[in-house]
Amino acid sequence: MITVSSLTKSRAQVRVLDDVSLEGAEGTVTALVGPSGSGKSTLLRCLNGLETFDAGQITIAGHRLAAGPHAPGLLERLRRDVGMVFQQFNLFAHLSAAENVALAPRVVLGLSASDARARGLDLLDRVGLRSFADARPATLSGGQQQRVAIARALAMRPRVMLFDEPTSALDPAMAAEVMEVIVELARAGQTMVVVTHDHGFARRAASRVVELAAGRIAREGLAGA
Repeated sequence: MITVSSLTKSRAQVRVLDDVSLEGAEGTVTALVGPSGSGKSTLLRCLNGLETFDAGQITIAGHRLAAGPHAPGLLERLRRDVGMVFQQFNLFAHLSAAENVALAPRVVLGLSASDARARGLDLLDRVGLRSFADARPATLSGGQQQRVAIARALAMRPRVMLFDEPTSALDPAMAAEVMEVIVELARAGQTMVVVTHDHGFARRAASRVVELAAGRIAREGLAGA
């Protein structure tokens, strides 16, 4: 499902990623851990084509990314199969929670408004927010907004989900809400890669833990090992 081979990326003559290789099988959760600046988020962004790289290659959800610029058509196909949740929620402030979740299925997949809303309501129910379907983002807590963002990413029914420190902007109580949703996704067999500083989450939900340091894999192994 995910294969990263000899991935290398530099910025200003500094190796941000240095010959990184890893694999993630279908239905597994890979936790990327390590200090700030170790290359975790850059690696995640490479997996979704948000960053280009200088050498190596990535195969993810059946799509192959090579070094250098990526064709727009390839990125469009890739992002139908690879969802991403960022540190910031990036919800549309003028849309309700249900409208935020239903937007991509309606616009990108061509679902009818009623079918897209039904999918959105089902996903809001899955993350525990169906009763907030008609609420605007400004009226929701940070944890609730992040759960809407997760539902929005799931609305495209991605084969792989990527999370970039999804709880870093939240207080501990809200972070626990969001992590519980991700743990439930893991139990349901969703293939995921999660950048996190929460080693407790890695032990609970991850299949493998990969530790990066200075752009290289310092160590990796089974979660809890």
